[in-house]
Amino acid sequence: MTGDRLTKAAVADRALRLADEEGLDAVTVRRLAKELGVTPMALYWHFKNKEELLLGMVDHLLTDVRADANVDDPWQKRLRRVVETVVGVMREHPSLPVLLHSVDKTQTESFNRATNDTLALLADAGFTVEEGYWVATYLLNGCMGAVSGQPGCPPGVPADQEPEWRRQKRVQLEGMPAHRFPMMIRLAESYRDEPDMDAYYTFAVDLLIAGVEAMAPQR
Repeated sequence: MTGDRLTKAAVADRALRLADEEGLDAVTVRRLAKELGVTPMALYWHFKNKEELLLGMVDHLLTDVRADANVDDPWQKRLRRVVETVVGVMREHPSLPVLLHSVDKTQTESFNRATNDTLALLADAGFTVEEGYWVATYLLNGCMGAVSGQPGCPPGVPADQEPEWRRQKRVQLEGMPAHRFPMMIRLAESYRDEPDMDAYYTFAVDLLIAGVEAMAPQR
C-alpha cells in the first residue's frame, strides 16, 4: 500500500488489528508503518502523534454507535440496541476498553455523537441531562466490565488448549473446602463445557437495561 492511497480508516483498521492481537503497547508509528509497507512520514500525514492515532482508532470503532432515530419504539428498546452495538464492537475488538481508558474519548466525533444521542434518548425516559450522563457512564462501564469479565478462557489461550484450561479450573474449584465454599464447588460444573457466550451477553445486556428501567422516572 503506497502512501498516496493510505486512508485514515485503513491506518485505524491495521492499528486495531495489531492492538487486538498483541495489545495496545504494540501499536507504535514505526511498527504500524512496517505493517502497512509505508514510511512513518506517510502515517504522520493522517496522525501527528500516537495520541492522535489512538483517538483515531476510538473514533473509527464507535462510528456505528448511534441511537435509533425511530421514536415509535419504546426508549427501552432503542437503548438496548445502543448497548448491544457497543457490546458487539467490544467483542470484536477486545482492545477497545483499554483504548477508552487510555485517551480522552470526548475528543472524538463519534463518541460525542453517541453520547449526545444516548442523552436525548434517556431524556425521553424522564432523566435529567445530568442523570442521563450518569446512566450513560454506567452503561459504558457495564459494557466494558461484561467484555473484560466474560466467562471462559482468558485471552491468549490457544483454542486447542481451552478444554485443558477448563479442566484445571474445574479441579481447582472442586478442591476447595466444601464446608466453607459450597457454592464455589457447585460453580465448578459450569467449566465442564464451553460457555454459551451469546446467552451470557444477552443476560449482561438484560441486567444493564433492567437497572436503567428500575431508576427511570417514567415507568
